[in-house]
Amino acid sequence: MIIVTGAAGFIGSCLIQKLNELKFRYIIAVDDFSNAEKNLNLANKAIMERVDRKDLFAWLEKNNREVEFFFHIGARTDTTEFDTAIFDELNLDYSKKVWEACVNYQIPLVYASSAATYGLGENGYEDKEELISSLKPLNPYGDSKNDFDIWALNQPKKPFFFAGLKFFNVYGPNEYHKGRMASVIWHAYQQITKNGTLNLFKSHRSDFKDGEQMRDFIYVKDLIDVCIYLMEHRKNSGIYNLGTGKARSFNDLGVATFQALGLTPTIQYIDTPADIRDKYQYFTEATMQKLRSIGYDKPFTSLEDGVEDYVQNYLVKQLYY
Repeated sequence: MIIVTGAAGFIGSCLIQKLNELKFRYIIAVDDFSNAEKNLNLANKAIMERVDRKDLFAWLEKNNREVEFFFHIGARTDTTEFDTAIFDELNLDYSKKVWEACVNYQIPLVYASSAATYGLGENGYEDKEELISSLKPLNPYGDSKNDFDIWALNQPKKPFFFAGLKFFNVYGPNEYHKGRMASVIWHAYQQITKNGTLNLFKSHRSDFKDGEQMRDFIYVKDLIDVCIYLMEHRKNSGIYNLGTGKARSFNDLGVATFQALGLTPTIQYIDTPADIRDKYQYFTEATMQKLRSIGYDKPFTSLEDGVEDYVQNYLVKQLYY
């Protein structure tokens, strides 16, 4: 039995699909299942039981002996939400209860942290645990993820195996429901198919040209492969970056999306909204040596190949993974 929180969401539903492909059928899907559009992500997937997130801990009291692994993917991920009480409840306090349950019931745990913990990158992007307490996230979402990482590392009792994964810029199928918070590739596809052009933010810094702002974009299928590896590995507990280790520009992303559609790139540049301009990241890039050092050696999908698969096999056909 494997628990996946955030099961109906983007990453959680992709993880369940991969587990199904690997013949895991006893999946306990945990989420708030009130969003009908999001629930489409779970259509045709083998799930043993759906548990509302509010009922999880009561369910665990009765069924913990059957649980082999816990993927805690669920979180409030809206970087434009500034009500800290929401993040305290859903990201921090809930995650603490997950951790304590995994300690009490001896369940190995992989949980989702975030590259949002790095803020503007003043301290670089190294996943050294001694640096975590000095990081300066830019919003309450990033704070909630960093606060949990700090709390987890300071716990005298830990699950016998745990891994916190700092997801960088994830893209791929099953994000139709995310709206404004969907990946840049999803938004690029919508713009290009509607207008034939793509709008990217201008640079408001002299050291970056327009569209040359850079992110570490990771295809969701690569992220899931790492999750599966850690489930099987169950050694070397700690907090790890999860990107590709290679930053790419938004211009590269735009060109890749046009190419996946067989179109000539037409890119325009618009002002970065004033309300996010002073907190806009111009560069992120995961250092990946730590994950590689514990034996993960699979190459990461290039931006061009990932965008091509996503656009041609999912977005164009309106299909789910």
